Amino acid sequence: MLKTIRKHGITLALFAAGSTGLTAAINQLTKATIDEQAVIQQKALFDQVLPADRYDNPLQASCYRVNAPALGKGEHRLYIARRGDRPVAAVMEATAPDGYSGAIRLLVGADFSGTVTGARVTEHHETPGLGDKIELRLSDWILHFSGKTLSDAGDRRWAVKKDGGDFDQFTGATITPRAVVNAVKRAGLYARTLPAQLPQLTACGE
Repeated sequence: MLKTIRKHGITLALFAAGSTGLTAAINQLTKATIDEQAVIQQKALFDQVLPADRYDNPLQASCYRVNAPALGKGEHRLYIARRGDRPVAAVMEATAPDGYSGAIRLLVGADFSGTVTGARVTEHHETPGLGDKIELRLSDWILHFSGKTLSDAGDRRWAVKKDGGDFDQFTGATITPRAVVNAVKRAGLYARTLPAQLPQLTACGE
């Protein structure tokens, strides 16, 4: 009896060890592929908010970490686009804290003269059928930021039409688009201040 139990115990132990080793090996083999796909997907998203012909440096390698209230609470990443040695634009993570159902996370591209080159929502919890129209797969509303310029913080065009601005609100949902418009506006204004800040920015790898 004891001999049989011991035999089964050894068998189970060997099976567990083998399974663990196999899982570790598979994870090691697939990690590089998963990381590569993540980089490709990130680059594709960057291209949606900042056209690739606007810069010539490897954008993903030009990453910085900032704590800027204009981009939302906490740390955000931004990527500086350059043409030659001259900084020309930025792709910025931003957060709209005042969505209808919580924070809305965005990626915003803007040059340093006050023009937004694009914006995309990367995460939200807005109401399906109402606030979720900020997603490109459901509506082209988010595309209307591309090419819009910012003069200063008091630029009244940067508001939903209900507030006297240029951007449509959604039927039955004004809070969500208002939050996104304000977040993109703040990010665009922040981009204008970046050239002077570049020497002090912290690189992502530091």
